[in-house]
Amino acid sequence: IHPVLHNTCKAIATFPTPRRTKMDRVRTLLTSTIPDMGWRLWSPDFAAKFNEWVLKENFDIIQIEGIELARYGRHSSFVTRHSSLVFDDHNCEYLMQQRWFERDIKTPKRWHAAAYSFMQWRRLIGLERAIIRQAQATLCVSPQDQISIQHLDPAIQPHVILNGIDVAAYDGIRDWGLVNTFQSPIPNPQSPSRSPSLVFTGKMDFRPNIDAMLWFAQEVWPAVRQAHPNAKLFIVGQKPSTRLDGLRSDPNIVLTGEVEDIRPHIAQASVYIAPLRIGSGTRFKLLEAMAMRKAIVSTSLGCEGFDVAHGREMLIADTPATFAQAINTLLGDEAQRKTIGQAAHQFVSATYDWGAIVPKLEAIYRSMKYEV
Repeated sequence: IHPVLHNTCKAIATFPTPRRTKMDRVRTLLTSTIPDMGWRLWSPDFAAKFNEWVLKENFDIIQIEGIELARYGRHSSFVTRHSSLVFDDHNCEYLMQQRWFERDIKTPKRWHAAAYSFMQWRRLIGLERAIIRQAQATLCVSPQDQISIQHLDPAIQPHVILNGIDVAAYDGIRDWGLVNTFQSPIPNPQSPSRSPSLVFTGKMDFRPNIDAMLWFAQEVWPAVRQAHPNAKLFIVGQKPSTRLDGLRSDPNIVLTGEVEDIRPHIAQASVYIAPLRIGSGTRFKLLEAMAMRKAIVSTSLGCEGFDVAHGREMLIADTPATFAQAINTLLGDEAQRKTIGQAAHQFVSATYDWGAIVPKLEAIYRSMKYEV
C-alpha cells in the first residue's frame, strides 16, 4: 500500500484479488445472469467489509469505480438510503462488447467469441443500467461515452470527467524522491534508443490490446521493417496472451511481460503506437505517451474521445498502408517527432492534468450538497 494512502485514509482494508478458473467462468456463464465483469472482482469478504463500514460510518458520498465493482453498490441497499452514490463508469462496457460482437460475427472461426460477446453485451446493459439508475451521479470519461450511457436511460445525465494524469510524474520534473515509487528517475524522454523503435503498452490479456498487436504485426509491421530493417517493436505489459506467442519468432519484436515501471520503455521509444480497433472510453496509455512528449500514431478509435487532430498532436491512420506510412514518416523525421510530441504534451497538460480535473469533480460533490 502506498504511503500516501496511509496518510490520507482513516482506515484501509485489503483483500486478495479473487481467482477465477475457466470452469468458474463457464459455471457463472451458464447459471447466472450477471456479466463476466461483475464476477471478476466479486469477493464475499470484500462485500461483508463494505457493508460493515457502510452500516457503521456516516459517509456523505460513496464512489464506485467501474463496472467490476458495481455489484458492491447494488449489493448494499443501505447505500442509497444514507449516502449519495457516485458511479464512475470507466468505460461504456456494454458498447465494447457490442463492438466485439459486430466484429467477430463476420468471421465464422470467431463465432464462438461472437456468441460470448453477445451474451455479455446484453447482460452488461442490465447491470450498467441498474447501477446508473441507482447512483445519484454518474461519471464518464468522454462525450462519446456520455451519449452511449444515455442510450441506456435518457433520464440519466452523466457528468464528463476526463481521465486524469499527473503530468509531472511522467515528464520527470518533480522531486523523484517524493513521487517515484521505484526511487530512480526515468531516462530523458528526449533520448530514444539508437535503433528505430516502436512501443505499445497495455495489459496484454485484454482483448482489444491482443487484437491491436495481432493486426499490427500481421498487416503493418512488414511495411515498417521494409523501410527500417533495424526497427524494433516493444510490447510492454503483463500477462501476454498465448495468442501472441507467434510474435516471439520475430527477433525484432519483444514482449516484455510485466514491468516495474512502463515509463523507461515509453521514454526510449522513437514512436508510440495505438493500433486499436475495438474499445470504448479514452485510453490512459495515450495520456502517458503524450505526457512524455512522444510522437504517436493511432487509429481513429484508439484516440476516440480526445480532441486531437491528425498532424497536430499525433498522426491518425486506420488502414495498414496509412498506418505504416505514418510510422515510417516519423521514424525518418526527428524534427517532426519533436514538434508533434511537444504539441501532445501541451494538450495533455492543459486538459488532462489533475490540476485541471479535480476542481470539476469537487464541483459535482458540492452540487450534491456535501463538503469535500
